[in-house]
Amino acid sequence: MNKKIALVFLSLLLSINYVLPCTNFLVGKKASTDGSTFITYAADSYFLFGSLHFSPAATYPAGAMRDIYEWDTGKFLGKIKQARQTYNVIGNMNEHQVCIGETTFGGLHELVDTAGIIDYGSLIYIALERAATAREAIKIMTDLVAEYGYCSEGESFSVADPNEVWILEMVGKGAGSKGAVWVAQRIPDDCVSAHANQARITQIPFSDKENCMYAPDVVKFARQKGLFKGKDSEFSFSDIYNPLDDVALHVCESRVWAFFNGVNPDMYRYISYVKGQTKERMPLWIKPVKKLSAQDMKDFMRNQFEGTEFDMTQGYGAGPFHTKLRHSPLTYFVDSVEYTHDRPVATQQTGFSFVGQMRSWLPDYAGGIFWFGVDDAASSCYVPIYCCTNKVPWCFSHENGSLLEYSSTSAFWVFNQVANFAYGKYSFMQPEIKKVQQQWDAYFNELVPKTDALAAKLSKEDAQKMLTDGVVRQSEDLTNAWRSLGEYLLVKYLDGNVKIEENGKFIQNEAKIPPKILRLGYPVEFMREMVKQRPDLRVKSKEELENRK
Repeated sequence: MNKKIALVFLSLLLSINYVLPCTNFLVGKKASTDGSTFITYAADSYFLFGSLHFSPAATYPAGAMRDIYEWDTGKFLGKIKQARQTYNVIGNMNEHQVCIGETTFGGLHELVDTAGIIDYGSLIYIALERAATAREAIKIMTDLVAEYGYCSEGESFSVADPNEVWILEMVGKGAGSKGAVWVAQRIPDDCVSAHANQARITQIPFSDKENCMYAPDVVKFARQKGLFKGKDSEFSFSDIYNPLDDVALHVCESRVWAFFNGVNPDMYRYISYVKGQTKERMPLWIKPVKKLSAQDMKDFMRNQFEGTEFDMTQGYGAGPFHTKLRHSPLTYFVDSVEYTHDRPVATQQTGFSFVGQMRSWLPDYAGGIFWFGVDDAASSCYVPIYCCTNKVPWCFSHENGSLLEYSSTSAFWVFNQVANFAYGKYSFMQPEIKKVQQQWDAYFNELVPKTDALAAKLSKEDAQKMLTDGVVRQSEDLTNAWRSLGEYLLVKYLDGNVKIEENGKFIQNEAKIPPKILRLGYPVEFMREMVKQRPDLRVKSKEELENRK
């Protein structure tokens, strides 16, 4: 993925912990319906143009160097040694089915080292270019920051391959202290985990070398900085390097809770923790009550707290037509008191999101599926992109439009047009979007096993060509379908009114004029609030009208 965004000054990044309020869900292979591992990622930022990253496999001469540009700003940071051999990377997955996501937790501002050469985004894509397993990716990432310095805020990374799923949490050491302190824990195969802009690893199982890795000075450094004085067994990475606050609970931990509550009803009890009423933290991982499929993961990425008291489509903020949209900023002041909006998984400012599915029983070129979508996941759709794909569909290209350049062939703009139009009359239009979304979900879910079977009969080279051609065609077909959906919604809901359909066609006379248009007005409860503010607009009561007749 190439982040084609406006420049963001580092001082702004340091002053706002939640510039990139992303979300990752992680699933072990025994917690899935078919033995897949999963990680998901919503890349959320008002500065983010959603496009699909690609870097081809390549061989480099001895002594070659690699330029490093900061992922968020495009700023040149320096050069590092290039690997002799790099792997094919499409999106956030490479040809060996290694997949990486992230969420920024920020942490203590004094621990950011602006002199480092490696930023969090470069870490992801360099590791994908070089790693054949999740463990290897973690070693590459931690070795890189040790050698070249780490210049980003604190990050939680999801790192997975077809057999293992890990969380790696990392924070810098501040000016004058090169490198980072970090800890990585493997998620048990029968469990799921999540993180969303808040560090979640607490106590470190130092003796479990098979399932836990950590910087040698992860505790020592905290002591040197005066951040911790207890025993090693009492040390909590999250509590020391990224202490919880009220905003983190409402807009970070609440998204983790939404996923956990969705896979295990026992997790509902942590709603009091998310509200800041109790202190017991949610566990790092839990066992789901049922195994999860790729479709389940897509649906969780579309979560808007439905069915809970945080439901984004309910309450005064949702307006008369129950929109999920909450205008930024995330926090706001009323009478000198700060408040925050709820923050669901699916948000309007998502640049892109994905569900990474890794399958150990298939050859790598056909095993990894990078389910990719742009814009708000609640009104978007995921295309299955095989990890051997070596061409970016034009609709997902970073060269096709930008955040400041509209393109009618860019999926980012096509999906945004539909979503932004629907926000105004969400209770009417979102069900129509969901209907089309479900049709395409069903189509892709049926297509994948058929494609797997065809690919398995081909050589790697022939399979790569077939799969790449299919990815390009399906991506463009989906984008065209969404463009048609937008045109349909515009016609049907023009100016806030509704045209009547029959058997899938608009009712019209010979002059192509609808004989009737529904003018639905406002819900009763909203009209009551309107007349409270303007009682002078009263005309007459129904009783007065009847008497006049």
